[in-house]
Amino acid sequence: MSNLVAIVGRPNVGKSTLFNRLTKTRSAIVSDEAGTTRDRQYGKCTWNGKEFSVVDTGGWVVNSDDIFEEEIRKQVVVATEEANLILFVCDGINGVTDWDEDVAMILRRTKLPVVLCVNKVDNNEGIYVAGEFYKLGLGDPVCISAATGSGTGDLLDMVLDALPDNADEGAEEGIPRFAVVGRPNAGKSSLINAFIGEERNIVTDIAGTTRDSIYTRYDKFGFDFYLVDTAGIRRKNKVTEDLEFYSVMRSIRSIENSDVCILMLDATRGIEAQDMNIFQLIQKNNKSLVVVVNKWDLVEDKSQIVIDTFTNAIRDRMAPFKDFPIIFASALTKQRIFKVLETAKEVYLHRKARIGTTKLNEVLLPIIEATPPPSIKGKFIKIKYCAQLPDTQIPSFVFYANLPQYVKEPYKRFLENKIREHWTLTGSPINVFIRQK
Repeated sequence: MSNLVAIVGRPNVGKSTLFNRLTKTRSAIVSDEAGTTRDRQYGKCTWNGKEFSVVDTGGWVVNSDDIFEEEIRKQVVVATEEANLILFVCDGINGVTDWDEDVAMILRRTKLPVVLCVNKVDNNEGIYVAGEFYKLGLGDPVCISAATGSGTGDLLDMVLDALPDNADEGAEEGIPRFAVVGRPNAGKSSLINAFIGEERNIVTDIAGTTRDSIYTRYDKFGFDFYLVDTAGIRRKNKVTEDLEFYSVMRSIRSIENSDVCILMLDATRGIEAQDMNIFQLIQKNNKSLVVVVNKWDLVEDKSQIVIDTFTNAIRDRMAPFKDFPIIFASALTKQRIFKVLETAKEVYLHRKARIGTTKLNEVLLPIIEATPPPSIKGKFIKIKYCAQLPDTQIPSFVFYANLPQYVKEPYKRFLENKIREHWTLTGSPINVFIRQK
């Protein structure tokens, strides 16, 4: 299970710059204007062989009249509830402000570990000034410069020391882990209750601390799997914060600890932006996918034309990944809920599929010869051999070429599509690598 680190602090202290530095991306917008970050950003950070997730929140302003600042404050509160560790960022140039003290007062009340980070310290003089941050009562401040990377190694060492052990205690290996995810009111709890509510001859509840994953063993009707960390299993606190952000935070934990994600859509509302946010999380984490269009009993016109229109709309929105099953079901009436389980089990097996090297080359090399990669700068690219990589989480294929650097993303998608045409890997993501011959 991956730990979750939330970056919080008042506006314009460099949280997004630090997020980009830790995740080695440029996905967070960086600007001198306070309040630039209003939505959360999610990414991965790897340090000393250990990986954890990072969430960048908007600037936290307490008791503000600005409607955006109020929503940002709600997001930060949710982040502190769901994260394993808080990275509290302050500005080393401006020193301790009233806002910092307000935020620190709230963070001192949390039971989470908090790492105090003083940003914009670009020289030795700034290190001496940083001593005033001891008054916040959050331990030793770590001086860094997110812009240049100075001090971030020490910061990451402290983060790893403070994070809890993220081993999956008690969950047996080799048993699929299914996560039911989706935005609020899509029917996640109803589906889980439909799975486990009838006969309670199921459960082995394996719980760590409050914020660790909870695995519920489902073992009946020929199915054996874990339901992972979903709204219907975890104890529901009173949620008054931003529901959209809350569902994303919960989805991060559910998705990271699963093999197959069952994404719930509401048939009465169609596919919305929040559904796409969760789908992108599933893709980022290389998880297998089953889409369930719930509340199908409420749709009056159930003709094949309506089904085809709905199916095409979902696949178009989620392109270029289109090879996943879509099931029209109703958790309330239990319509096709066992079809959901059967499909999720099949998708899990596709994730573990192995294709022989000889067969792979027999099928793909003639196709590649007939449709080679486009030549670049007068240089012709030749792919001579391909194989599936062993011991990978998802099916991963390597193609050996004379000029791998010139094989672009569209041709990799072409190769992926040809693999899917000849072998059934529905619902599972695929990795395609081009290597030097």
